[in-house]
Amino acid sequence: MKKTAILFGSSSGTTEDIARRIAKKLGVNPSDVYNVDSVNAEEILSYEALILGSSTWGVGELQDDWDGFLPKLKKKDLAGKTVAIFGTGDSDSYSDSFCDAIGIIYNELKNTGCRFCGAVSTDSYSFDDSAALVDGQFAGLPIDEVNEDSETDGRIDRWVEQLKTECLG
Repeated sequence: MKKTAILFGSSSGTTEDIARRIAKKLGVNPSDVYNVDSVNAEEILSYEALILGSSTWGVGELQDDWDGFLPKLKKKDLAGKTVAIFGTGDSDSYSDSFCDAIGIIYNELKNTGCRFCGAVSTDSYSFDDSAALVDGQFAGLPIDEVNEDSETDGRIDRWVEQLKTECLG
């Protein structure tokens, strides 16, 4: 498996929990899981693959810790790096901006030379709109721990297997 870092921004702990669950299922060492509020963008350049996670706040806003980190990451040459994105959101209360953070991160990094992987079908999700939609699919894994927590383990398991075959192998 490619040398992988998992980076997250989390205000309530949900996205951190999902990041750690993904890391465990992928066999990523806990020392390779970073909170973006305490990591330097330069530090992560030694990794071949980056899994990035953020919650969506308010009506389609990126989690606060990403505000300082994402512009720095965007300035880096990510050519040759594989990037997968996951996000947490509330598909009931914020149905018009469900997991927009995935789309924000995707759009900010799409011109950095990285290769994205881990797109997810919208089929099993209930929502009205999302900035995370790219070519009719989510640009990464959306998780709704508020309304669909019973789906989380299965969604993570399927995504992890997808990443292993599609981009981390």
